[in-house]
Amino acid sequence: MSVVTVRNLPEETHRALKARAAEHHRSTEAEIRFILENAVRPKDRIKLGSLLAEIGREVEFVEIEIDRDKTAIEPLSFE
Repeated sequence: MSVVTVRNLPEETHRALKARAAEHHRSTEAEIRFILENAVRPKDRIKLGSLLAEIGREVEFVEIEIDRDKTAIEPLSFE
């Protein structure tokens, strides 16, 4: 898990984060994680594969049925 340090955060912003965290019954750190996650990876984002499949259906050239492989990937061994 990565660690991020935010320097020079205005005190007013920190107080607002603490108040928002309290409203959501989370720690300030958990609230910051929640805000960042939703800012960069929103739940309603369209993923590239889904977008390409939709484009293919709209132009009616290709019908794509996608069965995504959701099995875990084994890390490479360099031994």
